[in-house]
Amino acid sequence: MTIPVPDLDAGLRFYRDGLGHRLRWRNDAIGQAALAMADSETEIVLSTELGYEPDWLVADVVQAVAVIVAAGGQVISEAADIPVGRVAVVLDPFGNTLVLVDLSKGLYVTDDAGNVTAVERHDER
Repeated sequence: MTIPVPDLDAGLRFYRDGLGHRLRWRNDAIGQAALAMADSETEIVLSTELGYEPDWLVADVVQAVAVIVAAGGQVISEAADIPVGRVAVVLDPFGNTLVLVDLSKGLYVTDDAGNVTAVERHDER
């Protein structure tokens, strides 16, 4: 899920320091930081640029878009490349925005402070 915040430090003070979510990664260049949900692979993504939206981690964005369109949804933003994979934005039949993300290119690599330093490609593991 993407949660808008005025700045990453303020968001981290509340969600990490106040609520105890562990920082997974932080990328100031795109105004985002991801926090782990307890006992889950689910992430909260704090963003200074994006609004509140649920993000769905999928195996393949293009395939997921096709399934949603076939079920009655519509495409808002076609699949596009991001550093770790691909992303697309769709609407369900009720007007709800869903952000579909795949990690087909790899995962963020971070330093000890959680800052993104690189992307570890799948073929590098």
